[in-house]
Amino acid sequence: MERITATGGEWVVGCLERLGVKHVFGVPGESYLPVLDALVDSSIRFICSRHESGAALAAEAQGKLTGRPGVAFVTRGPGATNAAAGLHVARQDSTPLVLFVGQVQRDVREREAFQEIDYRRMFGEVTKWVADIDRADRVPEMISRAFHVATSGRPGPVVLALPEDMLREDATGLRLPRGFTPAETHPGETDITRLTALIDGAERPLAIVGGSRWDADAVDAFTRFAEARGLPVACSFRRQMLFDHTHPLYAGDVGLGINPALAKRIRESDVLLLAGGRFGEVPSQGYTLLDIPLPRQTVIHVHADAGELGRVYRPALGIHATPRALAAALARVPPPRHRRRKPDLARAAHEAYRLWATPPEDGPGTLHMGPVMTHVQAMLPEDAIITNGAGNYATWIHRFHRFRRFGTQAAPTSGSMGYALPAAIGAQLTFPDRLVLCVTGDGDFQMTAQELGTMIQERLPIVVLVINNGAHGTVRMHQERAYPGRVSGTHLENPDFAALARAYGAHGETVDTTAQVPAALARALDAATTRRRPSLLEIVLDIEAITPTRTLSDIRSGR
Repeated sequence: MERITATGGEWVVGCLERLGVKHVFGVPGESYLPVLDALVDSSIRFICSRHESGAALAAEAQGKLTGRPGVAFVTRGPGATNAAAGLHVARQDSTPLVLFVGQVQRDVREREAFQEIDYRRMFGEVTKWVADIDRADRVPEMISRAFHVATSGRPGPVVLALPEDMLREDATGLRLPRGFTPAETHPGETDITRLTALIDGAERPLAIVGGSRWDADAVDAFTRFAEARGLPVACSFRRQMLFDHTHPLYAGDVGLGINPALAKRIRESDVLLLAGGRFGEVPSQGYTLLDIPLPRQTVIHVHADAGELGRVYRPALGIHATPRALAAALARVPPPRHRRRKPDLARAAHEAYRLWATPPEDGPGTLHMGPVMTHVQAMLPEDAIITNGAGNYATWIHRFHRFRRFGTQAAPTSGSMGYALPAAIGAQLTFPDRLVLCVTGDGDFQMTAQELGTMIQERLPIVVLVINNGAHGTVRMHQERAYPGRVSGTHLENPDFAALARAYGAHGETVDTTAQVPAALARALDAATTRRRPSLLEIVLDIEAITPTRTLSDIRSGR
């Protein structure tokens, strides 16, 4: 601990430095000028986003990929409301995030002063904790608590409001903390013994890994436990980096558009291990795979938040533990002396995944996404990070890309549009030596397209694929299913995305035939890896290619 004398704004920055923060994202505002001034002499880089939602989403992606809180600063009122999208993603995705919001000075509160908002009332539903730092000498206490709250149990977002006069306030004898370690909740020996006995005694077991609070070591340890028992493993929605897709035990992803064979396997499993995730509406296929509150399967639910155990499903065995602690405990479990199950169980599960995850070679129009995915898979390094937002285009990534390593995926389980580009910025700043691929749709991209400016300003060599079908494709698909031929509000009249990228200073190309894909992708990757230059490929896709297996006309006609 170190004693200093400084202003509240300097203390905020000093605390963040000592907690290991390297970047903060934000849009500058008069309400926190002392913080901006303190950052001038700090080792922390302020990343000037073009919109507060972009700042919050970039910070959320950092939290998702590292397990440490991403940090964003926004000004009061409109700045805070714009950042709400990032808070919602962090809440539903269980991601540690700390958002600092400028606030009116203390002597004018409760008068509806300029841009004044009560952040406790405003953000109470989408955060773990909201507070005002009402005195400068409480800055270390409040920031330390914010980091621990954001990372403990089920991680999530925290909001700290900064009254502008507090930031100018002076105090003496301040003690600033150095570093922090999130608390791990460990399973008891009895729990691990029961878990192992249930898995070893099952005929049709299946594990589904999800949630947050994993790391590479935990993934490796869990993989070894599964290998020792021939336990098939699936990944929950947009948590596909938690198991190697080429591993013979991988059974597929439990998300939107699930493989029917995998859904059947979950329903028919006798023991189901839910490790780390909540198994919410999307992975549970609208709460249909498990009966509520008493599942037919013997459910083992392991979660870092005790409040999630039994909240929806009553488990046969509920274990309050973080995924890291669970994996460490499983690593100490000896392999079974005799394996009762036939190896055909895992082999059949993986083969069903491989068949489901083989991209189609053709489809409507002159450009086919199957070959695009094949080329992406062949040309990306294994440690490349892929980000995406929301839209039908994401199906191509989730179904057909083979994730191999932990820390290679940043995608919103909350289904938030506009996520892909800010997330790519957060990922590239966190891992400057790794390739980052942003896959986004035309609707998704235009919600945060202005963050191209941030990408250029920070000279980030991100490769962006904009899948342009001229529509809000997911909504159009549901619209055609419910109201065939009655299109309302889903058509998009788009700009020339490649020209827009070039206007910002990035490499930009339009690709509208399958034959153009290999060379264009090679040029984009060369711009990123050799010339350290951002690039954007506009992939023009026929609106009929609405899913990998069904055209829009099929859906409209009920086929």
